Amino acid sequence: MSDTVSRRSVLRLLSGATAVALAATAGPPSLAHAATARRQPAAGPRVEGLLTKLTLDEKLSLLHGATDPKALGQAGYVPGVERLGIPPLRLADGPAGVRVKQHATALPAPVLLAAAFDPGLARRYGQVIGREGRALGQDVLLSPMVNLIRTPYAGRNFETFSEDPLLSAGLVAEEIKGIQSEGLIATVKHYAMNNQEKDRDSVDVRVDEQTLNEVELRAFEAAVGAGARAVMGAYNKVNGTYACESKELLTGILRDRWGFEGWVMTDWHAAHSTVASLTAGLDMEMPNGKYFGAALKTAVQNGSVSEEYVDRAVRRILTTMDDFGMLDGSAPPRPARNPSAGAAVALEVAKAGATLLHNRNGTLPLTGEAARSIAVVGPTGSLPFVSGGGSAHVIPDHAERPLDAIKSRAGQGAQVSYALGEDLFGKPLPDDALSDGIDPEGQRVAAGKTWTYEGTLTVDDDEWTFVIHYSGTRPKVLLDGVDLFPVATGLAEHFTGGLVSAAPDGLAVRRRTLDLAAGEHRVEITAKGGTQGQTFRLRHATGATRAQDVAEAVKAARAAESVVLFAYEDATENQDRTTLALPGHQVGLIQAVTAVNPRTTVVLNTSSSTSMPWLERTAAVLQMYYPGQEGAAATAAVLFGDCDPGGRLTQTFPVDDANHPVAGDTRRYPGVNGVEEYSEGVHVGHRWYDAEDVRPLFPFGHGLSYTSFVYEGLGVERTGDGLEVVFTVRNTGRRDGVDIPQVYVGASPDLQVDQAERVLGGYQRLALKAGESRRVTVHVDERTLSSWDAERHGWVLGTGRRTVWVGASAGELRLSGRAQV
Repeated sequence: MSDTVSRRSVLRLLSGATAVALAATAGPPSLAHAATARRQPAAGPRVEGLLTKLTLDEKLSLLHGATDPKALGQAGYVPGVERLGIPPLRLADGPAGVRVKQHATALPAPVLLAAAFDPGLARRYGQVIGREGRALGQDVLLSPMVNLIRTPYAGRNFETFSEDPLLSAGLVAEEIKGIQSEGLIATVKHYAMNNQEKDRDSVDVRVDEQTLNEVELRAFEAAVGAGARAVMGAYNKVNGTYACESKELLTGILRDRWGFEGWVMTDWHAAHSTVASLTAGLDMEMPNGKYFGAALKTAVQNGSVSEEYVDRAVRRILTTMDDFGMLDGSAPPRPARNPSAGAAVALEVAKAGATLLHNRNGTLPLTGEAARSIAVVGPTGSLPFVSGGGSAHVIPDHAERPLDAIKSRAGQGAQVSYALGEDLFGKPLPDDALSDGIDPEGQRVAAGKTWTYEGTLTVDDDEWTFVIHYSGTRPKVLLDGVDLFPVATGLAEHFTGGLVSAAPDGLAVRRRTLDLAAGEHRVEITAKGGTQGQTFRLRHATGATRAQDVAEAVKAARAAESVVLFAYEDATENQDRTTLALPGHQVGLIQAVTAVNPRTTVVLNTSSSTSMPWLERTAAVLQMYYPGQEGAAATAAVLFGDCDPGGRLTQTFPVDDANHPVAGDTRRYPGVNGVEEYSEGVHVGHRWYDAEDVRPLFPFGHGLSYTSFVYEGLGVERTGDGLEVVFTVRNTGRRDGVDIPQVYVGASPDLQVDQAERVLGGYQRLALKAGESRRVTVHVDERTLSSWDAERHGWVLGTGRRTVWVGASAGELRLSGRAQV
């Protein structure tokens, strides 16, 4: 943000011109309610002057989305009021880069950023997105997402940070500061309790007051404290009320308690009412005006709601715009993109968050013959896996194939082979499979025409996966009268995966798997050319083709000294996972390859935790999540030891689907009869594993280095605002490396509320040269030492003798001490 904008914000804050708005009351608004709306302190003179000039229709136009005449490809648009110099707002998705029609830096997924445990890096990540958002014509970023990782199945776990409230809070605050320092308005989302995609638009999340405040809200509060000027309300209900019409959330907590000064918008199509939402504290409906357009005008005109509530919402939006220099022209000129600087940060983040989970006998880094004779296996070895699907999709400047990066790093004379292993996009149909009249490898349909086909498909008895690639409207394909690729309802049709939904040449892709009996099957196809014409392909995979792919991978693995096997899991908004296992037939592929070459490293491009029944058969496992456009270079750098794997897990990895916090309890996930219960209370994530004494596959905070570290000399002191935890970290290995020691704090003996056995109290990322020692100080703040008391409706310090641990993870605690609080 420019110095001018910063000075204006500071002056307004000091003068109290934007003090916290008074609570509005949901329900039929009386004259007293209107008076409450009027009593809030005035905004700056420019905004108040505009409010006196705006007509009711113009005010309402600022409170809901519309169609962008420039069609830049962003998610939302709010028209300005040209006659008064109020510019439009363009709102773009951007958890890992700006999602528009143009190219942008595709950063690693936020979960990979979080794995670096580095708030400073989070700020620079935000700065890249902030600059690019403004360069690409955007005003508001619909990010960051900070909902906690509560269930491993949630489809958007890769878009957020962590299962831990403290870690999430520190990272989101710094990312927001980075975004807004570039003059782009940040939107923290999804407020609140939006921790699953299943039934997300209707599920009622039941959560007690203590859990709400200690678990989910801590990071939202940190976002507000960092200056976030927009909040996106969630789809779901919270304790019986939709989040976007919850007075408790939108006014009582957000504004009255935290002092939020920006505006609240809905998630897309998340509004459910007009008067109730507006009076509760909602300011903007997106992406249209179903409730805040004509319906709100009618409500004002017939007296159902006072126009003062409309003014309040407009005031909040215009005040934020004014603070960012949008109303007086003082906002700095839009910068040009700086792709090289963005790429450098993307590479740094991918390296810093790369998490080495398993490394038997020092398999990694690859050296000697293991670095000169390599078989690369898996579809994502030759196809860059940049990002997840849905709102996180970015059109990158470039994205190198991991195979090419490995070949380049291995150097001239090295033998690097490749085998597909698992086919994502299908193989051409056998020449005699379909009757005449179609070119299944490239059927062209002319513009304005409708092409039809009726024929037969002759098959052997097998499981068939049909794969269609298409460039226009999806062709309708009937097999024995069954629609193979039906159009999904609502947003599900648009939010598909970031990898498997598009072929390497850009054609859209859909799949359908069926068990087919041997013989002839009737096929009917209807394809429309649309305005530009289209081309489509019809491909397949069967048990026989899969067996051949595995056989080729086994052959390559047997011939090489070492194997780097890339495995994937493709997540997207609007869809949860159904299992922790790798999708498709990848488990069988890993088992077949490791059977012939135990020197196999598995590189995981997955969204969240993964079960690993194959773990002990592998030599190493490297978690790279969705690593962005520089993922190939980062992966190669870690594999060959050009950098230390610097990441640690921000979520616990369960052993399997039966042993995690929501396993076996449908009330916790996905909910019963539309109700989801947070019955685990404050014991979320790693806290649950401690409380239940369940051993995970990998604990929170876990991650290996190519060197070794020891911790010693622990001291703990009470300070005026928390605890100072001091200890020494020493690199005892022969290589430079990265360590992230973590401080955990035990329960208070004096509090009568539910408490976790231990909570994360702080951490520090360290880069130490071989043999180097460093004295480290980690501050544990009073909020972390406190619990929420529902009877007092506030925070209570946890006094008494508190145990403090220092560990390499939540499951590897090496030092312990005590302090009197």
